Amino acid sequence: MAETVVLAYSGGLDTSIIVPWLRETHGLDVVCVAADVGQAEELDGLEAKALASGARGFRVLDLREEFLTGFVWPTLRAGAVYGRKYLLGTSMARPIIARAQVEVARSVGADALAHGCTGKGNDQVRFELTYAALAPDLRVIAPWREWTIRSREDALDYAAAHGVPVTATRAKIYSRDRNLWHISHEGGPLEDPAWAPTEDVFQLTRAPEDAPDRPAHISIGFEAGLPVAVDGEPLGPVALLDRLNEVAGLHGIGRADIVEDRLVGMKSRGVYETPGGTLLYTAHSELEQLVLDRRTLALKDLLAPRYADLVYEGRWWTPEREAMDALVDVTQRRVTGEVRLKLYKGSCAVVARYSPFSLYDERFVTFGEDDVYDQADAAGFIRLYGLPVRVAALRAREAASSARTITTAPILRFGAAREHAPPAEHPRELVSARGER
Repeated sequence: MAETVVLAYSGGLDTSIIVPWLRETHGLDVVCVAADVGQAEELDGLEAKALASGARGFRVLDLREEFLTGFVWPTLRAGAVYGRKYLLGTSMARPIIARAQVEVARSVGADALAHGCTGKGNDQVRFELTYAALAPDLRVIAPWREWTIRSREDALDYAAAHGVPVTATRAKIYSRDRNLWHISHEGGPLEDPAWAPTEDVFQLTRAPEDAPDRPAHISIGFEAGLPVAVDGEPLGPVALLDRLNEVAGLHGIGRADIVEDRLVGMKSRGVYETPGGTLLYTAHSELEQLVLDRRTLALKDLLAPRYADLVYEGRWWTPEREAMDALVDVTQRRVTGEVRLKLYKGSCAVVARYSPFSLYDERFVTFGEDDVYDQADAAGFIRLYGLPVRVAALRAREAASSARTITTAPILRFGAAREHAPPAEHPRELVSARGER
């Protein structure tokens, strides 16, 4: 009986030809796993396609809500952004997809795991670090690191020769990855960072100049840092993000054009659309500003890029991430409230915010008359706060004054008294004079 391999299957050109390649090259039975993290119509017809390609079995798993609650929301609460602009849509999806693949492998008694990631990208690392953490005993097969296929044309020729049904053509088109959180666009003319994306690239967002001429207002409610409502209506995670994606996309919000640093060492250019996510990051950050003290905010700002690196590099299943989540959980206990945003022609601006845990108190900051703050107290604070500056300035003045009267004699402070003592003729005499110790 042939051994079994479980393949992470998207139904694209690469994973479609991997099915017969695994059977032909390694003599394995193939079970395909498709994880639904919000690819929408891209999942249509996948089972028939996988079986027609030679797969022994096929599983599709609905992971949409868990993807948001277990991976997207923690990353949002951490404030993690990679490369200043990337909201980590593809990066967050890989650990849950690979985990589902491992679970299926265990259920069918598989001997190996396989993926369709190239040897140049980040995804191979993300998948295989999950395998290492959850299934270190299973063999890993990465066809792009083994086979002789080197181009899209080679892959199409292989598909034709093996009767694999594919819809791809030889035209050089974009490589896309889509889920509930975002869609990424790479390849084709985007490989030239000097090429400006045309409107045919974008799928989730309107061009800002084509967005409505009247602004829209939307409010987002949070409980302990988790988004729970839109315009006062409680919504589940999937419905909430769908609502935000729709309204933000209509107003041209959420586009990012990035030249990023891949984990494997090269730079690559990607165009991302994260409409609802952009609203959530903006609102969540503003609510934190309202309820967290300055030093806690500073700590979170230090943590956020490290968390982003961890997600980007596929190190999700680590004690490091668990430890950072524990810290973030403490900071989010009072991140509860509502933020109102104004959406207009690609921009997203905060116009109002409220929290029952707000640290803002009008009595202390008002320019009007108050009876809770004695302004004369500020003089003592400033004197103490500015003490290092005052001391430095005084010392500088003293040094400048001394420089005008300094002589050529050496300035000795420590050990100066020893200068006129006659030196001992020999180190032994000095020891004897001091006594034995």
